Amino acid sequence: MFFGIMVGCVSGALYNRFSKTKLPDFLAFFSGRRCVPILTAALMSVISLVLLFVWPLVYNGLVAFGESLMGMGAVGAGIYAFFNRLLIPTGLHHALNNVFWFNLAGIDDITKFWNGVGGLNGTTKAVLATGGFQPWGEYVTGMYQAGFFPIMMFGLPAGAFAIYRCAKPENRRTVGSLMLAGGLAAFLTGVTEPLEFSFMFAAFPLYVVHALLTALSVFIAASFQWIAGFNFSAGFIDWFLSLRVPQAHMPWMLIVQGLVFAVIYYFVFTFMIKKFDLKTPGRGDGVDDEGAAAVAGILDTGAAPAAAVSRDKYAALAAKLYALLGGKANIVDIENCVTRLRLGVKDTAKVDVDAIRKLVPGVKVIDDRNVQVVVGTQVQAVADAMEELHKA
Repeated sequence: MFFGIMVGCVSGALYNRFSKTKLPDFLAFFSGRRCVPILTAALMSVISLVLLFVWPLVYNGLVAFGESLMGMGAVGAGIYAFFNRLLIPTGLHHALNNVFWFNLAGIDDITKFWNGVGGLNGTTKAVLATGGFQPWGEYVTGMYQAGFFPIMMFGLPAGAFAIYRCAKPENRRTVGSLMLAGGLAAFLTGVTEPLEFSFMFAAFPLYVVHALLTALSVFIAASFQWIAGFNFSAGFIDWFLSLRVPQAHMPWMLIVQGLVFAVIYYFVFTFMIKKFDLKTPGRGDGVDDEGAAAVAGILDTGAAPAAAVSRDKYAALAAKLYALLGGKANIVDIENCVTRLRLGVKDTAKVDVDAIRKLVPGVKVIDDRNVQVVVGTQVQAVADAMEELHKA
């Protein structure tokens, strides 16, 4: 996952830099967007060679960090949970999960829980019997799982409700359907990606707070030894199935804890979104009404916006062709092959074929809905400019 994100960032940067590159005519086939995959492959080959030596150091470092938390009891569990959430955007959280949930370092928390291995020892039971908690206590089976249930079942869905309430009124219906689906997935199955990825990049400070609250939840559950486990993730289904496992201890308290965290999530998310104007779903800046109306009016009449006709000769050609093809009111689809534009229109009768022939090497009306315009080897640049006009 981390490598995939790296490839996406590199290819995106190369696309922004080179997607409109104009090569000499004998190399024109590789101009524009076609040169981006070639450059990406070359650059990522170099990066891959470097990562052959760097990646083992990163992975082993994360494993060593996880192992250093093993003797810290509930405090270590909370620290683990914080980095578990914080590393999700890069996928590196799996390195930590291998330490605590599986058998990389001898903990194997998930397997032990479901196999009935370990559990509360005599010292732990004595401490809990007095109503106390043990933040620095010894390892107890399930302590690296239990605290995720209040977050995934209650905290994140409550945060999703806050995002919905903070969305602009005209966007609430769309945002509401997204948040409702994500909230139900988190509650029932513990699948939190639809919710987390909806704000982790657009409002990263909010995601850091989410990671801190997750750490607090895991710390509290581990300190009081409210234990439940999961096979898949910390949703209601796994919580319910774990009730009859002998290693489960006061699992119903995780529901109480979850209700408290739901209130915390709702008010913290609401406060941060409004206070810092975080761009959560439904709060992004859009085109102002006056500007949108002006653009729509120009394109509907088939005229080309003056601002779009730049000094670039291909953008200027695209603007002229766009107008002669009937503009936004007539053009349905814009595609291209090696040398020609392949255009879908509502009515080819509205296309000014004679005027187009004066601008390009050729034009061919296929039927009443399709027309092809021969531009030449630089057709990609013209197609890109026309798409920008059509999306404006």
